[in-house]
Amino acid sequence: MSRLAACFEALSRQNRKALTTFITAGDPTVAATVPALLALAEAGADVIELGIPFSDPEAEGPAIQASSERGLANGTTLAMCLDMVREFRERDGTTPVVLMGYLNSVLAMGEETFAEAARAAGVDGLIMVNLPPEEAGVLRPALAERGIDLIFLVAPTTTTERIGRIVSQASGFIYYVSLKGITGADHLDVSGVATRVKEIRAATTLPVQVGFGIKDGGTARAVSEHADGVVVGSALVNTMAEHTDPDARLAALRARVTELRQALDA
Repeated sequence: MSRLAACFEALSRQNRKALTTFITAGDPTVAATVPALLALAEAGADVIELGIPFSDPEAEGPAIQASSERGLANGTTLAMCLDMVREFRERDGTTPVVLMGYLNSVLAMGEETFAEAARAAGVDGLIMVNLPPEEAGVLRPALAERGIDLIFLVAPTTTTERIGRIVSQASGFIYYVSLKGITGADHLDVSGVATRVKEIRAATTLPVQVGFGIKDGGTARAVSEHADGVVVGSALVNTMAEHTDPDARLAALRARVTELRQALDA
């Protein structure tokens, strides 16, 4: 059983919701990433998404765009992201790690080469924001052969017919984008999320996680009433950027995740 499947199965048995956290590799420094990944897991994150810096992250809001720019300025590459996961695995062999980014960097490495390198590093899943399922004919089987889940996004504007096509190609979990717009936006409609998640669940048995617009314990708790978990990114990226002292940064990161975890478990 994959780490992602084991994680969601355990959470289901415990009647708990998944907390998935996102930070960008190489931001604010390359050296900060692995300690931050470990801090996220220690503070209660169930799944960790590690962002691959990219020059044109069109789905991202200002916070994650800026983090990507900082990561690139620090020389962070896809190969370095894999090295960070490998280093994290030396300390944590159980927390699932999902790489999230844009297909361009994977194509530059080569899909088969990337899939093998990701397996060797200990990657559990991949989210490619600009990869529709129709274009995943090479990457999806390459990842599946190595036990890596390819996770797809469903948007508020996705039709019922297309939801069926997307979930038929997905594994790991479904990432529901809670709002029309970019990450970090501030117009979350919980009732709309509830309706759409119900529709997605009618088409798949995969867990459904909701991201975009979830900033704190209150919004995480409200959304989790209708989903299997939540994804928090911009709020944590901002926390990483706000502190120049490494110890203060990790303390603030742990505090933010602890607040989210406690809200979900309340």
